[in-house]
Amino acid sequence: MKTIILDGLRAAPSKVVCVGRNYVAHIKELNNEVPTSMVLFMKPNAALSSELITGKQTPLHYEGEISFLIKKGAIAAVGFGLDLTNRELQSELKGKGLPWERAKAFDGAAVMSPFVSIDALDVNLLSMQLWINDVLVQEGNIDLMIYKPLTVIEEINSFSTLIDNDIVMSGTPKGVGSYVKGDKFVGKIFIADREIISQEWIAK
Repeated sequence: MKTIILDGLRAAPSKVVCVGRNYVAHIKELNNEVPTSMVLFMKPNAALSSELITGKQTPLHYEGEISFLIKKGAIAAVGFGLDLTNRELQSELKGKGLPWERAKAFDGAAVMSPFVSIDALDVNLLSMQLWINDVLVQEGNIDLMIYKPLTVIEEINSFSTLIDNDIVMSGTPKGVGSYVKGDKFVGKIFIADREIISQEWIAK
């Protein structure tokens, strides 16, 4: 089982549940329709990674996200996640009306920073930034989400039980794009104006 770091200790999530199309500006930049219900998909444990990979044949896209770790069915910790996507393949599969796990759930497609415990009252104060090569490319907060974290957790638990150490990726703001080997990523999480996570990756 792949593991992540929670407060300095290792934990093994059974799955990663991701929210798609949760920021209106991101929906528009990909020319997608605003969903009438929550868009959810899953990545297996094997997709987890602490390293940032590049595509072997086609460029991968990055999607920076506020990510949550679950304990007892509720949010217990937060981390910065990168939802890696083979956009070319995803578009091809979507166009044929086929599932697109091949474009989203491959090994290394869920890149995670260490997680830190948070108080439930702090969830609505969270925001994120993603910097690539010292340029701010993505920025978002809970207020910009169509579906807020507690609503997301409730919806997931209504059909697929979230067990201890599972991860929920809450969606990506606008600014997604491709990257190349050697690019430097820095993902940051804030509670109000206080930085609580800063994680660097160099694309391999």
